Amino acid sequence: MKLIITEKPSVAMEFAKALKINTTRKNGYLEGKEWLITWCVGHLVTMSYPEKYDENLKKWRLETLPFLPETYLYEIIPAVEKQFHIVQSLLQREDVTEIYNAGDSGREGEYIQRLVFQMATPNPKAEMKRVWIDSQTEEEILRGIAEAKKMEEYDSLSHSAYLRAKEDYLIGINFSRLLSIIFGRRIAKQIGEERVLVSVGRVMTCVLGMVVSREREIRNFVKTKYYKIIGEFGEPEASFKAEWKVSEKSAYFESRLLYNDTGFKKEEEAKKLIATLQGKKAVVTELKKSKQKENAPLLFNLAEIQNECTKNFKIKPDETLEIIQELYEKKLVTYPRTDARVLSTAVAKEIGKNLNGLYKHFKDEEISGFIQKMVEEKYSTNLVKTKYVNDSKITDHYAIIPTGQGLENYDKLSELKKNIYKLIVKRFIAIFYPPAEYSKVALTLTIENEIFTASGKVCLKQGFLEVLKNKTKQEDSSNLEILANLKKNAEVDVLELATKEAETSPPSRYNSGSMILAMENAGKLIEDEALREQIKGAGIGTSATRASIIEKLERIGYLGINAKTQIITPTVKGEAIYDVVRNAMPDMLNPELTASWEKGLDMVAKKEIEPAVFMGKLEKYIRGKFEKMVVKY
Repeated sequence: MKLIITEKPSVAMEFAKALKINTTRKNGYLEGKEWLITWCVGHLVTMSYPEKYDENLKKWRLETLPFLPETYLYEIIPAVEKQFHIVQSLLQREDVTEIYNAGDSGREGEYIQRLVFQMATPNPKAEMKRVWIDSQTEEEILRGIAEAKKMEEYDSLSHSAYLRAKEDYLIGINFSRLLSIIFGRRIAKQIGEERVLVSVGRVMTCVLGMVVSREREIRNFVKTKYYKIIGEFGEPEASFKAEWKVSEKSAYFESRLLYNDTGFKKEEEAKKLIATLQGKKAVVTELKKSKQKENAPLLFNLAEIQNECTKNFKIKPDETLEIIQELYEKKLVTYPRTDARVLSTAVAKEIGKNLNGLYKHFKDEEISGFIQKMVEEKYSTNLVKTKYVNDSKITDHYAIIPTGQGLENYDKLSELKKNIYKLIVKRFIAIFYPPAEYSKVALTLTIENEIFTASGKVCLKQGFLEVLKNKTKQEDSSNLEILANLKKNAEVDVLELATKEAETSPPSRYNSGSMILAMENAGKLIEDEALREQIKGAGIGTSATRASIIEKLERIGYLGINAKTQIITPTVKGEAIYDVVRNAMPDMLNPELTASWEKGLDMVAKKEIEPAVFMGKLEKYIRGKFEKMVVKY
């Protein structure tokens, strides 16, 4: 017999359909003549709490810290114990000759299944293989089974998964206990609660820090007014506006009277300059005409689609992930938990199948129209040498795209789910459309030694914008025509010069979608250039965990998320926790630490460092922190 273990029951059913086997539904598994198919239901096994090592560790005492076990204990989760024993009994069957790990194709999926194998002790005579798939279409499932590799080829990924769990476990338990013991009463008194337990996490504390820092930056921001000079030039019936800007020849070059390159601190100073320029002609000293092309954006990864759904539909990232996971399980889209925004060369060569599936089976007038135009205009579907295909930018999975299959399930979806599916379809179709084309004119006028600049831009060909319905504001084409008709060195009448009040703006608050992107691009927040380059692509957390981190911070009362706008703000408790961490161990708030640990896990997965090296550095870090903090406090 051959045994397949999937991530959940619904996936098991899809494997059974793909294999076209007649199975009998048993208690917790399916059985056919040659195949057994069973499933996990999320995690079946978890790490044991410290009190399972020693009952005395149940109480939080300073003398029992840091907690760094030599051997880690695991236990079956009581709520799913029944399913574990079903899976275990199948793994141990003497007639099972091949075991296929068909868990979720990612680090966390690998961890879930490895824990089961660790606790269940499978039949040692059975050959163990790993199924790795990018969608749940019949074709992809059959390919995954046929090309399944020996499970040991994924050992480095497994090591990375175990280390990630141990890291989160050790940092969470040790520092939550330490900070609670030292600061818990102080925080409780400060916020008017009876008791406060400080919850610290490798990723969540860093995210809390990003939100609190941004909130305080906004809170302390003082708006500053400054004054621009706007001129109206040309003929009364065909005029255009241009804005003054300081230059090296200007009388105000490096002047303390300026707020910035385009404005004065005081309006009267701006008016003094206007007075000196009144009644004089302007000369066109620079005139640049250009055509610009803009290609469609890259495809969606999970972070990008989560941000897009927050903007468009005001839903939380975890809800977006839940919906796309459902679309994946219904065969409509490819694997959702991906960081890649490009396709692999192999997938790009077969992309016609996805398009044909959409064209033949997706009964949506708008989408059909877009694909029909592709056919009529003979748009190329050869993506291999475009920016949308890059094998080097793909780790586990390529970007999220429609499979062109499963469309019999589309009509049963809710309106929101349909809209999210169409969002993915449109982003996919857009990459086959030609670039948008613009005509642009940039102009510099000079009055004596003072310059004014103007520009005009108009879309000549929509290209991919026809699909994505880009709503970017564009300048009036009549203004462009006026600028384009001017000639260099021509004199232009100055119709009016006037001041315009402007003011500085505070930074924007994060919403739940932009927070996901900020976590993904944590490297941009790091000042050290060498480290920023070193951790490039690591970010804070992973595509699979970022939404749950934000959800947890809201659940434990550290952050508040506005249900209508999805704007994130810290709570009083969240700010109190932030202040404690900032004073006691500020590096926990720094993206450098979190992202460098994530980079280390990635290096383990890629076999660039040994697991023992990573673990040694982690334990050394924890011991070092404890030594310093116990002495200090």
